[in-house]
Amino acid sequence: MENTLNTAINNMPVKGFLDLKEFAIPTGDDLVQAILDLKKEKNAVILAHYYQPGPIQDIADFLGDSLQLARQAKETDADMIAFCGVHFMAEAAKILNPTKKVVLPDTLAGCSLADGCSAEGLNKMREQHPNALVATYINCNAETKAASDIIVTSSNAEQIIEALPKDRPIIFAPDKNLGRYLSKKTGRDMILWDGSCIVHEAFSMERIAQQLADHPNAKLIAHPESETPVLELAHFIGSTSALLNYVEQDDCQQFIIATEEGILHEMRKRAPHKELIPALVFDESCNCSECFYMKRNTLEKLYLCMKYELPEIKMDEEIRLKALKPIEAMLELSKSIK
Repeated sequence: MENTLNTAINNMPVKGFLDLKEFAIPTGDDLVQAILDLKKEKNAVILAHYYQPGPIQDIADFLGDSLQLARQAKETDADMIAFCGVHFMAEAAKILNPTKKVVLPDTLAGCSLADGCSAEGLNKMREQHPNALVATYINCNAETKAASDIIVTSSNAEQIIEALPKDRPIIFAPDKNLGRYLSKKTGRDMILWDGSCIVHEAFSMERIAQQLADHPNAKLIAHPESETPVLELAHFIGSTSALLNYVEQDDCQQFIIATEEGILHEMRKRAPHKELIPALVFDESCNCSECFYMKRNTLEKLYLCMKYELPEIKMDEEIRLKALKPIEAMLELSKSIK
């Protein structure tokens, strides 16, 4: 079976689990127990993002946003990290843990932001603005991180941008919506890469305005990757973890949530008596507030990747070392953020 798995993965143009029919996979409670047994056998840790499918969130050792997961990846003493998120997140874990095995259930779990921003393009922007500092959102690949001066997440971006020297211009990539929001918050006039998240740009201001009219007691909360018209309607704007904390702690009993719908799983656990309403998108025919990349990961794929320790995240050591510097700079500057 292992040879079959290796052959299947190696024959894929982009390596990842696509067809599970050939593999004997436990089901139901047996599948959950098999994953827990593998975790113990291999001294593995399961890290999961809030946007992952509910069953993966439930089995994770640690659930968090990008900043929290980066910290946890750095601190773990496990021999293997099973990263349930998207590819750039697993890459970040490998950058921080070169001697540990990092596996991702499906390496086709990508990101529109990461796919749309290259190190080559970022270097060309730097050539046009030679005095600029490059602050790059963590939603990018290892090569792009290596071309950056500092990495940010939505949790720490405002603090980091404010800490950068005032006499240096800033190139911010790849999310233009987050960049515009940060410019407004910090007063820094930044040079923006023209990128956006396919989930957060799908929200419809007109349909959300109607939702607010239909639910006059509700508060709209939004991730800063959303477009400016949506953010202007929001009662609260924050990172994934900040949105989660706000719903849990605020007195309001109704919330319209403008971010990836996977967060509702944890929100319902923390605020079971509150009404959580997904914000509506332009296309009435699809559930576009779900990231199909995040949802590529399943318990079945998690079981296989832990059992066979594939697909494994690997990278060139020179790229890893270059990418490590801006990540470590981010972690140092954001120590005070919970």
